[in-house]
Amino acid sequence: MANTLRFSGHESFQCRNLWLKKGYDFVKEKGKEGYANDLAVIDLGVGSNMVSSIRFWTKAFGIVDLEEENPTWLANYLFGKEGRDLYLEDIGTLWLLHYELISKEEASIYSLVFNEFRKQRIEFTKSHLQSFLENKCIELGESHSLNSIDTDIGVFIKNYVTPDSTDGRKSIEDLYSSLLIDLDLVKKFNNPGLNDNEWYKIESNERERLPIEIFFYSILDNYPENKSISIHKLLNEKNSPGLVFALNPDALVKKVKKLSEDFKGIVYKEDAGIRELQINEEFSKENILDQYYGRSK
Repeated sequence: MANTLRFSGHESFQCRNLWLKKGYDFVKEKGKEGYANDLAVIDLGVGSNMVSSIRFWTKAFGIVDLEEENPTWLANYLFGKEGRDLYLEDIGTLWLLHYELISKEEASIYSLVFNEFRKQRIEFTKSHLQSFLENKCIELGESHSLNSIDTDIGVFIKNYVTPDSTDGRKSIEDLYSSLLIDLDLVKKFNNPGLNDNEWYKIESNERERLPIEIFFYSILDNYPENKSISIHKLLNEKNSPGLVFALNPDALVKKVKKLSEDFKGIVYKEDAGIRELQINEEFSKENILDQYYGRSK
């Protein structure tokens, strides 16, 4: 069978802050054919391996479609002539891109970690994650290089974990250039008495910096036909806000209640032990984003 999981393509580079905008501008002007031109390294201002990495990340974050590599509506919305956040300076945009990265599944590790692995372990080492991914490949009957999986884990960590500022081999700009570290989702910590491995954790908590509109966008995107969604589903189903944003139950209910306060036609219902979100009017994802970026100016 053909492989459905992907653990390579980034050339061992995490996504840097300005790469998605660079990739968007590049394909907007030259199309995907531009990547075959030797001048791509000059146009993008990076080395050849980084050119391939930028191309990979634009697909992984849903900035371009997978076939023709044309900019998506969301890419035009963020990076176009009247783009809402050209240089990714808004924390809401980072949460939005984090959701897109997981839900698009072009880079498999992100969906697998937040949708499945965290149900087994909140605290983990790279070895724990490696074993999980290897077992997932066996389960699906797929064959992947163990070195590719190991490298992908390292890139995953670099995308999310605040780096050690004492690393004198790298500049401050390089250390803090990763796109998603400001989300503070994956944390490195000491676990004394167990072993000398580096430990990481993705705890479920309040996510006070997650804007309510981005939370709502993820629900509209993941449940496009649903008018009534249980809190259980919003906490536990694939690509649900509970899993993607690592929300604890109280935090999720709090955000659902805020939705009902902020948006006419949204109702939080709690009856006979059944808790659910009811969407009684039509909402568009783009209008919800318009409300957020209009408010956040």
